[in-house]
Amino acid sequence: MRKLALSDDILLKIEKPARYLGNEYNAVYKDPASVDIRFAMCFPDVYEIGMSYLGIQIIYDMLNKREDVYCERLYSPWMDLDAVMRERNIPLFALESQDPVKDFDFLAMTLQYEMCYTNVLQILDLSQIPLKASERTLEHPFVIGGGPCAYNPEPLADFFDIFYIGEGETVYYELMDCYKAWKKRGGSREEFLKEAAKIPGLYVPSLYKVSYYPDGRIESFEPLAEDVPKKVEKQVVTDLSHTYYPSNPVVPFIKVTQDRVVLEIQRGCIRGCRFCQAGNVYRPNRERDLEFLKKYARDMLLSTGHEEISLSSLSSSDYSRLEELTTYLIEEFGKKMKVNISLPSLRIDAFSLDVMRQVQDVKKSSLTFAPEAGSQRMRDVINKGLTEEDIFSGAMEAFNGGWNRVKLYFMLGLPGETMEDIEGIAKLSNDIAALYYTIPKDKRPGARVDVVSSTSFFVPKPFTPFQWVAQNTTEEFREKQRFLSHKMKDQLNRKSMRYNWHDFDLTALEGFLARGDRKVGEVILGAYKKGCMFDSWSEYFYYDRWVEAMNEAGIDPAFYTGRVREYDEILPWDFIDAGVTKEFLWREYEQSQKELVTPNCRMQCSGCGCRVYEGGVCFEGEN
Repeated sequence: MRKLALSDDILLKIEKPARYLGNEYNAVYKDPASVDIRFAMCFPDVYEIGMSYLGIQIIYDMLNKREDVYCERLYSPWMDLDAVMRERNIPLFALESQDPVKDFDFLAMTLQYEMCYTNVLQILDLSQIPLKASERTLEHPFVIGGGPCAYNPEPLADFFDIFYIGEGETVYYELMDCYKAWKKRGGSREEFLKEAAKIPGLYVPSLYKVSYYPDGRIESFEPLAEDVPKKVEKQVVTDLSHTYYPSNPVVPFIKVTQDRVVLEIQRGCIRGCRFCQAGNVYRPNRERDLEFLKKYARDMLLSTGHEEISLSSLSSSDYSRLEELTTYLIEEFGKKMKVNISLPSLRIDAFSLDVMRQVQDVKKSSLTFAPEAGSQRMRDVINKGLTEEDIFSGAMEAFNGGWNRVKLYFMLGLPGETMEDIEGIAKLSNDIAALYYTIPKDKRPGARVDVVSSTSFFVPKPFTPFQWVAQNTTEEFREKQRFLSHKMKDQLNRKSMRYNWHDFDLTALEGFLARGDRKVGEVILGAYKKGCMFDSWSEYFYYDRWVEAMNEAGIDPAFYTGRVREYDEILPWDFIDAGVTKEFLWREYEQSQKELVTPNCRMQCSGCGCRVYEGGVCFEGEN
């Protein structure tokens, strides 16, 4: 019988002990003594969030296909267990073997959002691994960071040995082979990191030096040796239909955020929204073959027993064979097995609504639109590619199709925004509600319509055309939110409208971390030492502690958030080649100031630079 890392008395007094037991259906078990490499894959947030993430399932499956590697999982212990582990000096452990992570060869963490940065330090601290990479020895695992936030790794540079820039299926095998060769011949930790840095897509922060101007801007960013690359190139899977994908994903014993089979139908996006980091760094848009998707849909449903399958992508409507795929899923699994089919990220049009009517219980669901801005002018500025006519026709299609609940997502604080644009959010929400009441009473799906409008606050992100702009201050955000709240109450259909908004201080911190440099690491460490963890959870978010840490580090957050950058300024992430060129991003920034729309990738190539990957939408229609 497996020995658990936690005793019964601990398990009986903590919330949801199943988070820490492992032994889930489809989990992989190997004899640790029979492998050459032990690899811990971590999502630095609570189990329910981490188990919903497809990326870890892919890498877990891929690495465990190798007989010489044993990949295990771990997640952030919730606050109750965190306190017990510190009190009793229990080292953090992997779920499968229950062995301490500090005894592994690698600890890899996915960085999905900036608010998990203090949890990165929690993982290291509870694992009894030195927080700073410079203090680790041959006795400690190599710590790797990847995921979307790795496209600006500098705020976390002090804490990671290696950052993986790009998609996980590409060079992990090469890194494992490099490690085995190094281990066999012996050598220092620094020697392995130098060898790892030669692998495309791997960034080793300790092998680079940053210098600053007196005003805080970066003066230079250079490798410390000639054989260390000046540019780190993003790694991309060009053929998504002949790569790794889990047929037998791990099934959690407790309810998690995404308690379903996830079928990734494509990567990337053709749309080119200027605020969207994912739409830029995941370029080019690449589709999976229909037969691949059919096979894995069947395999995963049969191997897990899940009763729902979700089609994952940034813009599902743009998958060229969506109609064929959804028809197959409905016929094979919806009707025969009563499996629910979830279609997120759809553009609301007649086809999408027809599909959704077939796969959803209309009475229990709401439809989501993301106009992002209240005026057509602002939608052109951000290159949303959505007209007012599109929005109204989609809403009317929805109402006639049986829906009477609509969610609308907008952003406040977009570059060039005016109060008139903000008022447009209230007017658009009101107009959509008014449309509902133009339908004869006997043909409406309900007595009233429910229009829920939500606003997040715009945060400029690396590798977007808006990476150079100033972010609104908290005071500006608050003023805009109050203005919009009043305008919502002034509308004729206000009783059919609701308004929600994002947290001001959380947005300020996200903006600070998103475009930070290496000096920001001192603030993250200071905040963690003051007790900051689970910052994305409102009940554990203490912005005052972050402000204290900034003050103690002598860092003004406005330098990172409230300042316009010039084109020739060295940005902290400029050493990364993400495919999209800096010239293209600047050109798009200029297009936004002229309120000009750039056609999507299927309509016309915009010359972003991603043809270098020789795949995907860039080569559609070519022989």
